[in-house]
Amino acid sequence: AGTLVTAAAAAAVTRWPAGTVLAGLAAWFLPRALGPDRAHNRALERIEAIASWTEMLRDTISAAAGLEQAILACEPVAPAPVREHVAMLAARIRRGQRLPGALRAFAAEVADPTADLVVAALLLAAEQQARDLAQLLGSLADSARQHAVMRMRVAAGRARVRTAARIIITVTLLLVVALLVWSKSFLSPYGTPAGQLMLLVVGGCFAAGFWWLQKIAGLDSDPRILVNLPGTAAGQNGARP
Repeated sequence: AGTLVTAAAAAAVTRWPAGTVLAGLAAWFLPRALGPDRAHNRALERIEAIASWTEMLRDTISAAAGLEQAILACEPVAPAPVREHVAMLAARIRRGQRLPGALRAFAAEVADPTADLVVAALLLAAEQQARDLAQLLGSLADSARQHAVMRMRVAAGRARVRTAARIIITVTLLLVVALLVWSKSFLSPYGTPAGQLMLLVVGGCFAAGFWWLQKIAGLDSDPRILVNLPGTAAGQNGARP
């Protein structure tokens, strides 16, 4: 809705097709570039939730419960970021699906490297009767929390880059708005067909620069270890693991 309103306002003020397109793209992209890093916050919440769920499994297994029973027992109290996925995992177990297949589907749905490590340990226990599973799960939970702390430190180190990117983008937008309001004669050459084409070229250069600023200010996702597993959608399509 905000993108459509911005594009309509740009069309009414400038009557430039290229300006309308660029304004719509800016309204779609810039709020994510100028706003808080929600993807980073969601990743941290998911890592913490996986660590907490792993500790629940560890404690339940330590109380002489089997792995399937532990998963079913932890379903009602699973942390919110992974509760839906844990509920689906428990539902598959109740329907009679074999535990390894249910765990692989769980890993594919969560799509998180930390969850892959936990699922790998659970698969080892389900398929090869691994010993000291509770101790292993405890170590994985500690590792997950350390990973979350590391990501927070890296994000803090990149805060200056994100601030600089926000300042550059904001100043550029204010300059464009000021030119549209107080220097229409300066922008009049862009009203011609050739000017519209040049405006697209200039706007594309700025868009590429803004995208690159956003990319260097962000955090790359960690590589997953359980991908294209047999029994998942990717694995059934014939992709190699």
